[in-house]
Amino acid sequence: MLILIAGPYRSGTDDDPELMAGNLARLEEAAWPIFQRGHVPMIGEWVALPVLRGAGGTGPTDPVAEQIMYPTAERLLEHCDAVLRLPGDSTGADQDVRIARERGLPVYHRVEDIPAR
Repeated sequence: MLILIAGPYRSGTDDDPELMAGNLARLEEAAWPIFQRGHVPMIGEWVALPVLRGAGGTGPTDPVAEQIMYPTAERLLEHCDAVLRLPGDSTGADQDVRIARERGLPVYHRVEDIPAR
């Protein structure tokens, strides 16, 4: 399965780049265990941030980011088979879960609950 890892990225950071980097690192911590279970991990920021830079954006607080960050996750969910929702307040991650459920995709809250391939 292609599994979107959803959790806080910008939430709770007051747009501090170091705190956002820490949130991204926490999202990435789930990547290896998902891979070990036989699946392909995906994080929306892995796609959205390079797209944002390509659009001339300077970071997730840039006005152009609105056109890229959430829409990237929504487009990714057209290709994902499941979502892993990590703990923490996050409007974007909650939106990812809502979209996944609307599409009938499983939503996991612990890596251990993801079936091994």
